[in-house]
Amino acid sequence: MNNRYHTYRLLATVAMLTALCGAEAQTAPELPRVVVNIMIDQLRTDYMEAFSPLYGTRGFRRLMSEGRLYAQPEYPFVSPDRASAVACFASGATPYDNGIPSQRWLDRKTLRPVYCVDDGRYSGNMTAEATSAEHLTVSTMGDELKIATEGKAVVLSIAPQRDAAVLLAGHSADACFWLNDLTGQWCSSSYYGPFPQWALAYNNTLSPARYLDGKVWVPSNDLTGNFNYFIGGSVGKPFSHHFRGDRAYRQMKASPLVNEEVNRFALQSMQMTGMGIDHVTDMLMLTYYAGNFDHASVQECPMELQDTYVRLDKALGELMDAVESRVGKGRALFVVTSTGCSDAPKSTDLARYRIPTGVFDMTKAQMLLNMYLIAVYGQGQWVETSLNDEIYLNLKLMEQRNVNQGEALDRSASFLIQMAGVKDVYTSRRLELCGTTSDAARLRNAYNPHRSGDIIVQINPGWTLLNSSTHEERISRETYMGFPLIFLGTNIRSEKIETPVTMDRVAPTVTQALRIRAPNGCAKRPLF
Repeated sequence: MNNRYHTYRLLATVAMLTALCGAEAQTAPELPRVVVNIMIDQLRTDYMEAFSPLYGTRGFRRLMSEGRLYAQPEYPFVSPDRASAVACFASGATPYDNGIPSQRWLDRKTLRPVYCVDDGRYSGNMTAEATSAEHLTVSTMGDELKIATEGKAVVLSIAPQRDAAVLLAGHSADACFWLNDLTGQWCSSSYYGPFPQWALAYNNTLSPARYLDGKVWVPSNDLTGNFNYFIGGSVGKPFSHHFRGDRAYRQMKASPLVNEEVNRFALQSMQMTGMGIDHVTDMLMLTYYAGNFDHASVQECPMELQDTYVRLDKALGELMDAVESRVGKGRALFVVTSTGCSDAPKSTDLARYRIPTGVFDMTKAQMLLNMYLIAVYGQGQWVETSLNDEIYLNLKLMEQRNVNQGEALDRSASFLIQMAGVKDVYTSRRLELCGTTSDAARLRNAYNPHRSGDIIVQINPGWTLLNSSTHEERISRETYMGFPLIFLGTNIRSEKIETPVTMDRVAPTVTQALRIRAPNGCAKRPLF
């Protein structure tokens, strides 16, 4: 019996020592030296695939063949714009939680529109725009990386547009840059500290302000000019665009030339900040443009759109090659995706094709609603104002008059739903009490209790939402727009996944790959 007992203990000890030795021999997966998050404004899967005969081998083709491709990502809320999409990507939270329901909303105290990154407390560097990330009420991937590394990680954000640059940068980035519409120089905010001397030197020698005046955009090669994907298009339709006058830099930012400029400045930034040279993971946030030239329709500029994708393909390849040349093959993690939104097409005479259409004037609607509420509750300015498709009621007046807010909202919705062109009306109360079905959840996720209006009016597809006070127009469309989500690089194996996924799961996926906490407003699990 004793011999058996000693033999058992000996075997158990040997097994334990073997396991410990095996554990010591194993090493944790290597962390990336740098994470490069690339948001491509208005990138579409159908266009990306349609123009593939025109691509090289280092951009889209490499991403799709070597990367982990999610073919059906979607934002978990309705009608994303660039600001709300970027904020969701960076924070892993929807507008309901992250505070960014759109590019603009209404300040109830002043009844004036608020731009999502405006902040008068912080002066601009190389710009008159006062800017911060204070409206973003949660942390981002970059913020959590700074916390986890006690500030040692370098976090940079570079984008053509101010909202994308700031919302990707988050609260604690080392630097955040966007292009000034008026001067063509890279600019920033004192919120992120003093303007770097190296960036000032770049502006003085290499920025668009130094070269755009003589720049001409023509098709990048003969193949681009002779390839035609669009029905009814003119094969080989030539184009030539100069960038001059007051709108020169705005036009450049709505062209593929801006992607080449983002690349140049990004690589200069990596060099000057020492990004990727040590064992502390750094993060680079970039935004590219994949919309049509100067926000024109496809019918107006079909060849320009094709050339935009060809040049974007080249820009992606050059960036990935340059980053890997700096940090080593397989030592960078690239995340490439889209804002999931697109410019609304310019007005078409739908009536000519007997397609139901019309104009819903929000200004007139709010005036009629106010007259109705006067008839019900007595004299008063019951409707304060409207912005986009949202109506703001005078909640203080209701409180003073002891008007039941829920009843007033229900009456308002019942009145508005009878108007021509209205598909549905959602009140703040209805959204707060909605169930967990996918459609209801997407509506609620797009709403923010502190910044959205009290009533949201949905108009029928094909109708134009007009605000005659601000002269804003928006055509209602509910067309599905597919876009990709691709991971490539450190510890990523090639795979194509057709299962639909939501974009609020990107942030926890990236932070898990870095072995740090997810952003504090993110409740979703990682993708892998």
